[in-house]
Amino acid sequence: MTQYIEAKSGKITLEMEFVAQTEQLTPELIRDEVARGRMVIPANKIHLQKGLDPIGIGIAARTKINANLGNSSLSSDSTSELEKVRYAIKYGADTVMDLSTGADINMLRQRIIDNVRVPVGTVPLYQVCEELDDIVDMKPHDFLKAVEDQAKQGVDYMTVHCALLQRHLPLADKRLIGIVSRGGSLTAKWMTAHKRENPFYTHFDELCEIMRAYDVTWSLGDGLRPGCLADASDEAQFAELEVMGELTRRGWELGTQVMIEGPGHVPMDQIQMNVERQMQVCHEAPFYVLGPVVTDVAPGYDHFTSGIGAAMAAMYGAAMLCYVTPKEHLGLPNLEDVKQGVIAYKIAAHAADIARHRPGARSSDDEMSRARFRFDWEAQFRLAMDPETARRYYYESRTNIVQDQDTQGTESTKNGAASCAANAGLEPERFCTMCGPKFCAMRITADIRQMRGES
Repeated sequence: MTQYIEAKSGKITLEMEFVAQTEQLTPELIRDEVARGRMVIPANKIHLQKGLDPIGIGIAARTKINANLGNSSLSSDSTSELEKVRYAIKYGADTVMDLSTGADINMLRQRIIDNVRVPVGTVPLYQVCEELDDIVDMKPHDFLKAVEDQAKQGVDYMTVHCALLQRHLPLADKRLIGIVSRGGSLTAKWMTAHKRENPFYTHFDELCEIMRAYDVTWSLGDGLRPGCLADASDEAQFAELEVMGELTRRGWELGTQVMIEGPGHVPMDQIQMNVERQMQVCHEAPFYVLGPVVTDVAPGYDHFTSGIGAAMAAMYGAAMLCYVTPKEHLGLPNLEDVKQGVIAYKIAAHAADIARHRPGARSSDDEMSRARFRFDWEAQFRLAMDPETARRYYYESRTNIVQDQDTQGTESTKNGAASCAANAGLEPERFCTMCGPKFCAMRITADIRQMRGES
């Protein structure tokens, strides 16, 4: 029994109750959203047994973010990638996807599943490709086996590019940069070599049987997502989307949970249309978007360019945002890149939740504002999305003033916030170093209130 089947029968599962509590919603609403297909709870039965905190992904819930991680054949290793997974979760990732290529894929995936309590996603085609000399050698059985093996490990959701069909390939030829999805390009190569239809489409029902057995959630992959602004919202993208809508209904008929992957690179003025079109074509199944990136000319800063698009997409109804790091288009991210990507997307998701008036979304913002007016610096650090950085910036600024801006840098500055405060003997002040005591507007406002006899 999948979460979808249980919800359709009117049952409220323990996972639905858990999600309701974390979302500040009623269990009945969660059940109804899952039954409608407008929310998914990625919770493989195996991962639940190992230890998983279920989450709800859907328009009624707060916006979730995913962090893509995994080693490559050219760099990194399983130990450093596992550390990145922990780092991503520490800074707020709601799910992680293991996109590993190269050696030890099974081992790394198992270590991730065994060590995290968030849902884990994969793209099974990557493993199939690694195990063969050429993707052209793949037999449908190879892929079905890979999907089942990963389901048995406890993978909670899988991206499969089922909706890219032979008739779509000529449409991609019209593009500036063609197919940019790794899974999409591998699928297209197989179809071209064999002159046969997409095997993931023709074997969709068999894949659903595996998904249903373990309650693995579909993430229908967009093999034709646009990889540059010039290709956004084109005929190829929307032709594939129509097939996604067809497969969404088929997935529901076979008792599986379904969410939809989305673009990619999209100009700001096309984001609302893209989200609304997906919701219409795919019957409001949760939309999971990569960014989207809103300009192509800022390599090294694509956590910003995509964070802008992500906030807009979530405001218009996207349910989950796949983070982009500063290294996007350039290389495999390191720990700091992972942190920067996660924080950027937590900001985007939170801003969208506020705009959509989701329950409790603004409470921490209001508490932060009260702490600022009280000059309660410790409360501000505690409420910050990145408390370590907030604390460090504050005390570094104070320390530099006390030490007359020592250009050589001192050990107290290097050792972080706690050492800065202790070594300089600083106590928190009722002003910051940007304004100082004489020009601090909030302090002046408090003085005015005292002059008026207000509390």
